[in-house]
Amino acid sequence: MAVDFGFVLAQAFSPFNLLLAVIGVVLGTVIGALPGLSATMAIAVLVPFTFAMDPASGLIMLGAIYTGAIYGGAYAAILVNTPGTPSAIATTFDGYPMAKRGDGDLAMTLATLASVVGGVVGALSLITLSPLLANIALAFQSSEYFWLAILGLTLIASLSSGNVLKGLIGGAFGLILSMIGVAVIGGDTRFTFGSSALLGGIDIVSALIGLYCIPVLIDLVARPDRHLEPAPLGRGFRLFEAVGLCVGNGVNLLRSSVIGTLVGILPGAGGSIASLVSYSEARRASRNPERFGRGEPGGLLATESANNATVGGGFIPTLVLGIPGTPPDAVILGALLVQGIRTGPELFTQQNGIAYIFMFGLLIATLMMLPIGLFIGRYAYRFIVNTPKALLVPLIAFMTVVGSFAIHSNPHDVVVMVAMGVLGWLLGLAGFGPSPIVLGLVLGQIAEQGFMRAYMIGGARGNFGGQLLFDRPISWAIVALILVTLAFPVLRRLRRSREAGSEVRS
Repeated sequence: MAVDFGFVLAQAFSPFNLLLAVIGVVLGTVIGALPGLSATMAIAVLVPFTFAMDPASGLIMLGAIYTGAIYGGAYAAILVNTPGTPSAIATTFDGYPMAKRGDGDLAMTLATLASVVGGVVGALSLITLSPLLANIALAFQSSEYFWLAILGLTLIASLSSGNVLKGLIGGAFGLILSMIGVAVIGGDTRFTFGSSALLGGIDIVSALIGLYCIPVLIDLVARPDRHLEPAPLGRGFRLFEAVGLCVGNGVNLLRSSVIGTLVGILPGAGGSIASLVSYSEARRASRNPERFGRGEPGGLLATESANNATVGGGFIPTLVLGIPGTPPDAVILGALLVQGIRTGPELFTQQNGIAYIFMFGLLIATLMMLPIGLFIGRYAYRFIVNTPKALLVPLIAFMTVVGSFAIHSNPHDVVVMVAMGVLGWLLGLAGFGPSPIVLGLVLGQIAEQGFMRAYMIGGARGNFGGQLLFDRPISWAIVALILVTLAFPVLRRLRRSREAGSEVRS
């Protein structure tokens, strides 16, 4: 069935659908900026309002909410060092240090530009390469998910603030936290100490809020100085400076956007893995890797472009195969079924008009993030900087409690958030950063499930279970990338030592 692109573009650019895209981006950005209120929650709360709309219009609004929420997570990550959404974990690495030194306005503009670039790459991939990239998603099996998680864990060495041993200890602690509760595969109960509240494990979002936000609140109360350095009077968006940095990091932006798209099509991977992998690759390829973690714009550009590219990438298996690539995609898939739309090949043969209207609507919503994001980001930064501590601390504390409780409407999540926050503050005094712990917590579950599935499948075939981890070319490629990632810093250090030695001899 041929696609009438004239009709598709006319529908996508209709005033009503443009208004829905604007509303969706604004709502998604605001909800994503609040700690704990994830993109999945934003869509789940607002999806009933789309049932009375035309299917294409409803999908455009849901896509706009999704892309706005993923972008909105950068606000809290940059301004209060708390990932608004799990996909913004890596944004804290360089975004918050930039804000601390008075470049919060530049960081917000860079996050907006990178989000738009990544979102456009993901949306264009969705429009042009859906069937091909969906086949790539099907090629990934349990062993590849295990190695992909291990690739993300190699980032621990670069997040250790100069002390690799403490970083590895923090990562191991995060891995232990990821094993608390009932195992997804096997059903074993681990590290619950008889508490029924721990059977479900440590909620990742609650742990994120606690480890990143509570130490900041304690420091705000304990120190008399300002939370963030104010920008000089008269300084605006710093748009031209940000564009110049984006042009200088063009390869980094494109590479990170492609990584985000490819990771997005893997069911269950999501923006957190995409941003971590892209950050690792950006640091590995940089001429100045020592700047990462201290306010390097390239790190911020890599993470924000990657996590927004997962929006378009995640829709590829959702629409082509009926397999949600990310949790928000699963909610949107349910909305599709309510609207009477069947995903799969039939969507592109019998209902391709609706499919392409949605795809172009997602692209439009992504482009609208530029003016909307610049406007909201500018005033959000000024609000955080100029708000007195006596008001800012209770406000952030209230949002952390509401955000952690709203995940499952369970007071236990609030207790976990506070406990992890106090623990994170104490570990920070001893020189342990929160990022390796979070990395182990997020990727530990993925690595364990991938390993156990591969081991069980291999055992069922009558072979040594672990053999399945090494018997596929995709696994070999990821293992090779892991070895390169681990060896590159060592080789770089050896080269610098030789250069320093030659300078001394000369």
